[in-house]
Amino acid sequence: MPSLVLLRHGESTWNRDNRFTGWYDADLSEQGVAEAREAGRRMAAEGLEPQVVHTSLLVRAIRTADIALHEMGLSWLPVRRHWRLNERHYGALQGLNKAETAERYGHDQVFVWRRSYDTPPPALEPDDERQASKDPRYAGLPPELVPATECLADVVRRALPYWYDAIVPDLAAGRCVLVSAHGNSLRALVKHLDGISDEDIPELNIPTGLPLLYELDGEFKKVSARYLADPDEVEAKAHAVARQAEGTPGGSTDATDLDTAGPVDETRPA
Repeated sequence: MPSLVLLRHGESTWNRDNRFTGWYDADLSEQGVAEAREAGRRMAAEGLEPQVVHTSLLVRAIRTADIALHEMGLSWLPVRRHWRLNERHYGALQGLNKAETAERYGHDQVFVWRRSYDTPPPALEPDDERQASKDPRYAGLPPELVPATECLADVVRRALPYWYDAIVPDLAAGRCVLVSAHGNSLRALVKHLDGISDEDIPELNIPTGLPLLYELDGEFKKVSARYLADPDEVEAKAHAVARQAEGTPGGSTDATDLDTAGPVDETRPA
């Protein structure tokens, strides 16, 4: 039975500062490094032994995988990196403080930009210095593939070809596969694996640093899925993500946060 582990990177410096990150290459914060180490310990305690790793081209996902693998004694594993696993591109919001943006445009509008399935934020202008086309790691991409903004539907469209062309062949070869990526690229994969509707996907919150283990059948359909963590911890971290989606600063998980956080669907592994 093929095994797939999805791992959302630990907290980045821009997560910590409550900024829209997108394709900006923010590194892990100290907390993010600790989350990555703990993810490796959790996988080792479960007896998981990934045989191949897939990451995005962004350092926070790359370092999360590296740190977790080091904890498992598996730093030598082959790693494949691809832009199709990158975080969603937040367009003109990229780099802005989430709380300040919510104050300027209203929480409802920011929530639509952040979590609706098919409404992207305002696009970057062609001459904006934040354009990904100016980054050498994307220099070889056809211009029409380099986004200036994205909604989740766009991420689904770019992530699924990588799922079928790169990840599924590794699973078909009997390998345990680890994917270290981002909230929205992993939401795209979970949407596909769990058959989540376009209407329900905005409520899905994937916690940072908690490995999500899928057991799949011979057709790469979900048999089971669970986080390698206590359910209360999963819920608390999912609520912290929901608060970020609302543009709320901090994202701590004290009792007040749990009472005011956005909805979390507890029937799914998030």
